[in-house]
Amino acid sequence: MRRALLLALMVAAAACSKHSAPTAAAPITVAAAADLSFAFKDLGDAYEKATGHKVVFSFGSTGLLEKQIAEGAPFDVFAAANISYADDAAKTGACDAQSEALYATGRIVMYTIESATFSPKSLSELGDARVSKIAIANPEHAPYGKAAKQAMERAGLWDTVHGKVVYGENVQQTLQFAQSGNADVAIVALSLATVTPGHSSEIPMDQYDRIDQALIVCKNGKAGADAGRGFVDFVKSADGHAIMKRFGFLLPGESMAKSGL
Repeated sequence: MRRALLLALMVAAAACSKHSAPTAAAPITVAAAADLSFAFKDLGDAYEKATGHKVVFSFGSTGLLEKQIAEGAPFDVFAAANISYADDAAKTGACDAQSEALYATGRIVMYTIESATFSPKSLSELGDARVSKIAIANPEHAPYGKAAKQAMERAGLWDTVHGKVVYGENVQQTLQFAQSGNADVAIVALSLATVTPGHSSEIPMDQYDRIDQALIVCKNGKAGADAGRGFVDFVKSADGHAIMKRFGFLLPGESMAKSGL
């Protein structure tokens, strides 16, 4: 009898212990534009250090990520490389329009590897015979690819060089084309080139439409809206701004003159 009672007490205690154990918070899942591959990894580490809440990123083309979110992909936050895609995500009902906020403005550069024998300093030099392949992200769904094409069009070069152009699925893959030797020059985000060994020349911002980037909290993530808003607020904080500036982004409302660049 005493043994049966003792066994029952042990089972009850184990059950209580199981139910009272704290449940680890689900990680915040962020669908992020490929230009954020380096900057947001640092932001995620800083956020986890500050809050203890882990952040998991899925980097890719903004347009393709928006399509996944519209189809119900379980993301807590969408960090778009162009505000129009955040607007679209809100229109589908997959994300909360009230949470949408600008977080940065991107810039583009012409990138070549360290061992390149020729590194163009201006757009006009893309027509040089020494440049046989120019990599850009697909302008159909990648904002940085759209900006690259605009820059060449506004410089009056597109008709001359479009036969040299090869397309990456996103801006990070575009950078890899140059790194692997599959392109002589890649037009990519400054945020990627600034931490990648090689040579880069910035393309003037008046040569393409501003790449105003926006964050928005989504509704299908497992961590929940409050957790998503916490990460968005961190990106917009002084600590978040400092990280974004380090990777060459302009802050919301900031111009080249105001930034001191």
